[in-house]
Amino acid sequence: MRVLLVEDDDLLGDGVRNGLIQYGYTVDWVKDGQSAKQAILNKSETFDFVVLDIGLPKLSGLDVLKAMRSNNIATPVVILTAKDSIEDQIIGLDAGADDYIAKPFDLDALCARMRALQRRTTSRAEPILTYDTISLDPASHTVHVNDELINISRREFALLQKLLENQGRVLSREHLTSSLYGWGDDVDSNALEVHIHNLRKKFGTKLIRTIRGVGYMVDKEK
Repeated sequence: MRVLLVEDDDLLGDGVRNGLIQYGYTVDWVKDGQSAKQAILNKSETFDFVVLDIGLPKLSGLDVLKAMRSNNIATPVVILTAKDSIEDQIIGLDAGADDYIAKPFDLDALCARMRALQRRTTSRAEPILTYDTISLDPASHTVHVNDELINISRREFALLQKLLENQGRVLSREHLTSSLYGWGDDVDSNALEVHIHNLRKKFGTKLIRTIRGVGYMVDKEK
């Protein structure tokens, strides 16, 4: 899962970024509202979440949020802010935020709320994602097959989760690559194919279908 972190405080931003990386997220960090707006409106970028401060230089977080929603970008947004009054929360939620967390906050709680939003946006009620004999747990970042723990890398886990949450849908190579790698990552031209190959070795060749010229998909479970 790829996160755009928008936070102008260096100390806090560095802590949140490192913490989210430890939880398995790919994190891109910008420090002003204008940069955030440009990144979010860039159609070549794929973010699964936006973690957004309100009091930002150049453009406020609320203006960033309004620009997202007016452009029909439904990416879940969690607001982080020192403004914790009920009125401020109402303004943020009515502007299009999906959740609102007041500073200071607990990183575990932030990640739990992000997982809850991910379940909601993919219409999944259960916290564990299951498919045939596969059980994927976003909270513990583990995957089991028939109760056997499978060794899996951070990006393989993110790719498997993305495919399983989009059963029956073809996801383009560009979309999948963008969701796995951030701006500063060195990406080989065949990196996605290597991850797909590794997942097929671990979960069977029939799990992930190649749609030639388009991308990859997992068939909808019957």
